[in-house]
Amino acid sequence: MPNFQTMKFRLAALGVALLMIGILVRQFIALPLLQKDVRELVATQQLSIASYVARDVDHNITSRLALIDQFAAELPPKLAGQPEKLQAWIRDRQRINPMFNNGLLAVRPDGQGLLAQYPVIPRRSRRDYAASDWFLAALRAGKPVMGKPSREGVNGDPVIFFAAPVHDADGSVVAVLAGSALLNAPGFLDRLQETRLGATGGFLLISPSDKLFVASSDPAMILKPTPPPGANLLHDRAMAEYRGTGVTINAKGVEELSAIATVPSTGWFVVARMPTEEAFRPVAALRGFVVKANAFFLIAILSILLFVLSRILRPLTDSARAIRDMANGKGKLVPLPIVRDDEVGKLVSGFNVLVERLREEEAAREASEAQLKFMAHHDSLTGLYNRAILEDRLEQALARAARDGSEIALLFCDLDGFKAINDLYGHDAGDAVLRQVAERLADGRRRVDTVARLGGDEFIILLAGLDDARNAAIVVAQQVLAALNKPFDFDGKTLALGMSIGIALHAGAAIAASHLIAQADLAMYRAKRTGKGNFFFMEEIGAINSEEHTSIDTAAPLVQSARK
Repeated sequence: MPNFQTMKFRLAALGVALLMIGILVRQFIALPLLQKDVRELVATQQLSIASYVARDVDHNITSRLALIDQFAAELPPKLAGQPEKLQAWIRDRQRINPMFNNGLLAVRPDGQGLLAQYPVIPRRSRRDYAASDWFLAALRAGKPVMGKPSREGVNGDPVIFFAAPVHDADGSVVAVLAGSALLNAPGFLDRLQETRLGATGGFLLISPSDKLFVASSDPAMILKPTPPPGANLLHDRAMAEYRGTGVTINAKGVEELSAIATVPSTGWFVVARMPTEEAFRPVAALRGFVVKANAFFLIAILSILLFVLSRILRPLTDSARAIRDMANGKGKLVPLPIVRDDEVGKLVSGFNVLVERLREEEAAREASEAQLKFMAHHDSLTGLYNRAILEDRLEQALARAARDGSEIALLFCDLDGFKAINDLYGHDAGDAVLRQVAERLADGRRRVDTVARLGGDEFIILLAGLDDARNAAIVVAQQVLAALNKPFDFDGKTLALGMSIGIALHAGAAIAASHLIAQADLAMYRAKRTGKGNFFFMEEIGAINSEEHTSIDTAAPLVQSARK
């Protein structure tokens, strides 16, 4: 039997009690309040949508009433007796502003046929409009009016007529100008009829005076009569000018949440409706989530409480396993997390100190190896690439040139006047100057270019992947000569240097790297002999042994030199 005095039992009982209190509070207090708020929020949002749609419908109607009024005011009365000019006038207005997409008509003042129309539909010309509601309303009101929604006699499409009388100077009606708009015309009521509210909801546009569904997301309801009184209590209230939200049962027996908003200019109203199953789905989902969450947390907390004592030593077990994995090479040597500041925490802290010491030693060793690797590929004084890397990159550039037809330029650079600086100011000055020279040579080079120091005061610039190696070499050589022409500073002293550059170009089949270096070297000596501070081109002069030192006078090069 369990010992009711043990701490394990007391902790388990306390946890269960607190959890049950929380479940009861959520289930009987918090959840009902939240459900009420969610329902009100959904209803408010739906009413906002209905109001927006109603304002959009109102704007579309008022803009068409204003337009037909404007057309009637602009129509010259004398055109009533000039059918052809009246036809052209109507056609121009319809093309400029086609809000009446079903046609613009000029009706005789007695309603017996048309004076003009656009577009021309012969059957319209023979109709008698004297009994049309919009025709009679326009004559009586003397201002723009909107007719009752109906199906157009020509093709049966649902339309609305907007009409306004045209008066002559004496105030007599010489014509009634009417515009016909399809209910589903783009920019009129098409969005109301085509847009769904949620997955299964939709909209209704109702004319209480006509007891007619003007538009609907359900095409079958368009221009159908509204239900009789008593069939839908919320609909009856809406017909009696109630505006707001409510829950009702529709004709198909489905419970719906409806939001009702007025279209001010017509007395119509918009109904945004959605089945309550969908509208209040968040509430049902919330209720189900709370029930599942309560069950989950109850099981989880009970499980934790039952195993809490066995997990007190879990940090020590985890630390031992992690240390063993590190010793076996299965994990990195990293500090362990200190879970609690107790005896186990102090043990882990001591281990972490040891790990930090070992990592510092490893980092120092890696830094030393990196330094050695750097020194193996770079000049120790200037940091530029050494001869080994230069030759490797030159071989790669030659192979690429043979492969893709690109060109290579190799600039052999030798300082003029460097020995005098060493002799006058010492090797420290010479080293400082060499470092500055290296910086100037590397400045502005591309990532694919290579700048290397061969030794002493000799440097090489490799330009690879070129389309026009000669012009590129000239540009770089001029940049280098200009950069080296600027004075050098050392210990407050201003020192001057020059440079002679020999240039070797290559394109086509690969040759030995040493061969191209030898050519550039020969060109450099020719540059020095022509007066220093120059650059000199050594063109390809045939196969030559990479180790042969051919005299520059017998090489028969094609030369281009440019004195800076």
